[in-house]
Amino acid sequence: MVVAVMRLCSRIWLLQGRISKRRMFHIIMVFLLTLLIIGASLTTLLPKVMENDIILFQRETKHPSFPEEAFTIVMQTFNRTDLLLKLLNHYQAVPHLREVVVVWNNLGEKVPRDLWESLGPHAVQVTFVESTVNKMRNRLQPFPSVETKAILMLDDDLLISAHDLTFAFSVWQQFPDQIVGFIPRKHISSPSGIYSYGSFELQNPEMGNGDMYSMVLIGAAFFHRKYLNYFQKEPSAVYTLIDETQNCDDIAMNFMIAEHLKKPSGVFVKPVDMRNLEKDAISGYSGMWHRAEHMLQRSYCLNKLVDIYGNMPLKYSNIMISQFGFPNYANHKSKC
Repeated sequence: MVVAVMRLCSRIWLLQGRISKRRMFHIIMVFLLTLLIIGASLTTLLPKVMENDIILFQRETKHPSFPEEAFTIVMQTFNRTDLLLKLLNHYQAVPHLREVVVVWNNLGEKVPRDLWESLGPHAVQVTFVESTVNKMRNRLQPFPSVETKAILMLDDDLLISAHDLTFAFSVWQQFPDQIVGFIPRKHISSPSGIYSYGSFELQNPEMGNGDMYSMVLIGAAFFHRKYLNYFQKEPSAVYTLIDETQNCDDIAMNFMIAEHLKKPSGVFVKPVDMRNLEKDAISGYSGMWHRAEHMLQRSYCLNKLVDIYGNMPLKYSNIMISQFGFPNYANHKSKC
């Protein structure tokens, strides 16, 4: 057929100078009509797709809401109801999200469950868990409603784009035993063996490790649900430290996971669009990271946890995963 078409084209080319334009038009139309007829004939030779085959294929395709392909948001909140409702609305549109668990630490305040449900229907189920005591570690407990292996823990003043979360979830699926998140931190040891806590700008002159981190904070991170169960078996001294300082539960989680894995506790994913909405809160409540003693408390927790564990399990990593290649590290100046 190809040879015949080529011969036809060659003949048209040779005759072009000897025939009228009108005659040329008729020849081209006949040529195109011939191609259409040949194409239609070949189409009839293709195997037919039965309707039953299409239905079977659709049934075998896994829905993204299946537990192994989805994640659950756990968000602890205190005195920021307006921000909470804004964030709940935002995260409803995130792909792969199965459920949102809100840990309600506003003791004495009415849970906005009725308000939320009255403005439904909503794409994603929101479960409110009312705390009896306002503790930082209330968010680190097994929640009966959670069916997914992946937990996305978020602070109640952070808005992260759906694109960032979808990408980070895909990264976590490659590193399911580690914390995968957006806020890296590090520890530094002094010659006297005392540890300090900080960000990339904190460097050890002897190591020059400004671009390394040893923790990924859980206030904006994915981790496996099993670690909520593991946390219930931590030494009681760890709980006492967190309750006394109302701080450091995220550092404790990094200690626990690093000790369990014997390798870095987390993987840093560089965010594209992550915003702190604290200034938008009507309540005017400021987070703990504004307290003058906050960073001192974090360093204090590092050293206390080393005493409790009897060693320093945290390990450095320089892995940074970005949606747009691997740019150089910058000082990641965010809270905590």
